[in-house]
Amino acid sequence: MLESAAWGTAQARVLVLLEGRVGYRDLREFIARLEKEGELKRVRAEVDPLLEITEVVQRMCRPKNRGGGHRQGGEATSAETREPVLPVPNKALLFERPKGSRIPLLINAFGSVRRMCLALEVNDLDEIAQRIQGFLSMETPQGLFDKIKLLPKLSELGSFFPKSVKTGYCQETVQKGKDVNLFDFPILKCWPQDGGRFITFPLVFTKNPETGKRNVGMYRMQIYDERTTGMHWQTQKHGAEHFRRAREENPEGRIPVSVAIGTDPATALAGMLPIPADLDEMMFAGFLRREPVEMVACQTNELEVPANAEVVLEGYVNLNEMRTEGPFGDHTGFYSLEGEYPVFHVECVSHRKEPIYLTTVVGPPPQEDFYMGHAVERIFLPVMKMQYPEIVDVSMPAQGIFHNLMIVAIRKSYPGHARKIMNAIWSLGQAMFTKVIVVVDHDVDIHDYSEVVWKTLCALDPERDVQFSLGPIDTLDHAARMQDFGSKMGVDATRKWASEGFTRPWPDEICMDPGTKKHVEELWKTLGVD
Repeated sequence: MLESAAWGTAQARVLVLLEGRVGYRDLREFIARLEKEGELKRVRAEVDPLLEITEVVQRMCRPKNRGGGHRQGGEATSAETREPVLPVPNKALLFERPKGSRIPLLINAFGSVRRMCLALEVNDLDEIAQRIQGFLSMETPQGLFDKIKLLPKLSELGSFFPKSVKTGYCQETVQKGKDVNLFDFPILKCWPQDGGRFITFPLVFTKNPETGKRNVGMYRMQIYDERTTGMHWQTQKHGAEHFRRAREENPEGRIPVSVAIGTDPATALAGMLPIPADLDEMMFAGFLRREPVEMVACQTNELEVPANAEVVLEGYVNLNEMRTEGPFGDHTGFYSLEGEYPVFHVECVSHRKEPIYLTTVVGPPPQEDFYMGHAVERIFLPVMKMQYPEIVDVSMPAQGIFHNLMIVAIRKSYPGHARKIMNAIWSLGQAMFTKVIVVVDHDVDIHDYSEVVWKTLCALDPERDVQFSLGPIDTLDHAARMQDFGSKMGVDATRKWASEGFTRPWPDEICMDPGTKKHVEELWKTLGVD
């Protein structure tokens, strides 16, 4: 099915990609790269999108199912069944024959640090952070020579802006009205109690009704029937804000919405990036891929979508229509419960010839979304450090599911410095949802969670060092006292100073002296203990 001329071209261009001269043209070039790098497995057996594909993915990305479970008689066993489980390599999966659909399905494409680096065409995610740092550190030129030196960076910035084109691969096949049938696509029902099938990797395009500025978000979409879906616009998301503003102007009206599925990887990831509301996600995608995203006008509304998308859904949301959505097995590891959300009416579906359906599974961590979140953490660290230079590093453990735990290392300079950083983070965009912030000294390795727990607990006087705050909470936090509002906790795990009221001596950490370590290193091979 995928041996078309376009697919062959994608495979051929991988050789050019490896030289780093161009970005991925589309999703299938990325697939070809994954396959060349040994990061992709094709599944030719028929597998059902209803639950079965999720279970296959779980056996790849969940550690207990990859040889990390209990042991009986020397074999790894599942924690639930105590049955032997063989280690399975964590790969991207291309299901060529999903049951009930003629369209192949790609999943777990971003499910490792290596695949995230391949997606963004870097050897290390810090390379992107360094590029951002380079632009953030640009200073106002003082003279002619400084202005000349600045020209290359300004020229590069200009090359990131999206580029409008007349046609795109995404419109090779167009279906409208009664010809639209969302069930043609292998849309997943991921977990047993899910309210239905859900589109889980969409780029949802809307416009601010007041300014006309584009927004792109990644919001799950429950399939109700052949031509309608839910639109899970959480209260604090930009899509929800567009909905509210438009409803204030005309409660009986509608707003246009378009959804792109399966673009080149940098563009596909743009919908989840925590960038400011007035910054175009497509421009930032251009920054990531080092060339502009080509955008094509939709068939039935005034929105533009990436021309290289595999599938595009065009339609509208009525401003006076809400419908029950959910439950949904979410990234928290629990089901998010039913709620009332807007309804998306699909008027047109366009797609490439022989399209590929890109999707993902969320659930008990770690899943594929953890590696996406890890990339966001590393990429946007320079932005946080630009605002707060005392921040040395930040870590969000997988088990913290993004909004439950952030560990921050700071170079402490004055009394109460840790508490200042807690409050600063609670004022930063999506970081405002962070339920627990732990602040440690700069010399703590915050990516070694054993060290973090050890040094945090040893530095902690609970009554003195824990503070609570009330504020916005992630909609998916089922433990909050009410939806969208609850408490947060900050833990000051830095060493305390006399100026903070701590008058006792602070003990030194136990470390062996360098001379002894060197001498034992020289003796090591003679000891016979290996």
